[in-house]
Amino acid sequence: MRALVCGAGIAGLTLANRLHHHGWEVHLVDHASGPRAQGYMIDFFGPGFEALSAMGLSGALREHASQVDEFRYIDGDGRATVSIDYDRFGKALDGKIASIMRPALEHLLRESVADTVELRYGTTIDRIDGHRAALSDGTTIDADLIVGADGVHSRVRSLVFGPEHRYFRYLGMHTGAFVFTDPDVFAQVRGRFVLTETLNRQLGFYGLGDDRVAVFAVHRSSDPALPDDPRDALRREYADMGELAERALALCPPPEQIYYDQVAQTDLPRWTDGPVTLIGDAAHAVSLIAGQGASLGTAGAYVLAERLHSSSSVPEGLAEYEQRWRPVATGVQQAARNRVGEWFLPTSSVKLLLRRWGFRAMRVPGLDRALASSLFPKSHRTVAELTA
Repeated sequence: MRALVCGAGIAGLTLANRLHHHGWEVHLVDHASGPRAQGYMIDFFGPGFEALSAMGLSGALREHASQVDEFRYIDGDGRATVSIDYDRFGKALDGKIASIMRPALEHLLRESVADTVELRYGTTIDRIDGHRAALSDGTTIDADLIVGADGVHSRVRSLVFGPEHRYFRYLGMHTGAFVFTDPDVFAQVRGRFVLTETLNRQLGFYGLGDDRVAVFAVHRSSDPALPDDPRDALRREYADMGELAERALALCPPPEQIYYDQVAQTDLPRWTDGPVTLIGDAAHAVSLIAGQGASLGTAGAYVLAERLHSSSSVPEGLAEYEQRWRPVATGVQQAARNRVGEWFLPTSSVKLLLRRWGFRAMRVPGLDRALASSLFPKSHRTVAELTA
């Protein structure tokens, strides 16, 4: 059996790993010229953690993860308003959580398919006609399965399911991420998640090592249009937010080294059309504020591969994948729209204070696990159950 997977990100690499494990010939293409260096720190937990463990990659995940000891909110003067031992979150998830940069997660998955899967960068799918795909490098591939794992702005989805605007749900926010080097800032954030306690906008800081600091940014915007110059936009939107913000913005790299996009979800009535299916953000982007996109991308790819392996035909496997996985993904999307947005980025001082006291309540014995579980919800069904 042969599969063509478009998108060498987290979901696409996971699927390539599992399909090859089950004896498939896998061709993996990506429009980027090479592995992406841009991205932000993520808390990787839930079904994705289960999937990587089942793949024998939990050890590699730990090796590539960053050490985080404390979670902290700071005010405009840099004073801590909330300070929590990060181990409390880990205990709530029975230790099944890792803080890792997205490029690092992609790297370990890429290593897992090295020398076993054909991976072509600078290449994408230009046309799909049944089981045949015409690639941008002039070649064609006939495949039993064609997969769009190419993100929220999926090329495959547009080719097969129609224009992006039909399925794109803008959540009223923009986000950015970059890395800079500053020994003084690194000393302040080393071993910590440091977040600004601000209304309608937020900066987060993470120490990576070698005096490098990762930054993520998110702010509300009624206009979904992306700026021509993301560095200029970041400096404008996040001005006057304190010393850490000023140092970060002053050292913000050139636009080509910045990740910048809308905060959005994708919502399709179906993910499969003939031999073509979608996974990860191409199928069900849950958005930055839901905090589980990488985990769901990994787990969804794993479920797809296992159902294809267990089914008598590709159509049957695709149908079972969507039947089993859709309730999980849409449940996270709904939760993000209903309650996570205001918790993640408060719009009023009252909501900000409620969040502050909610975190402080985690210091009370017995409440820490309950509150941490609400921030890092567990799926009602395990990956093992979904693939059984």
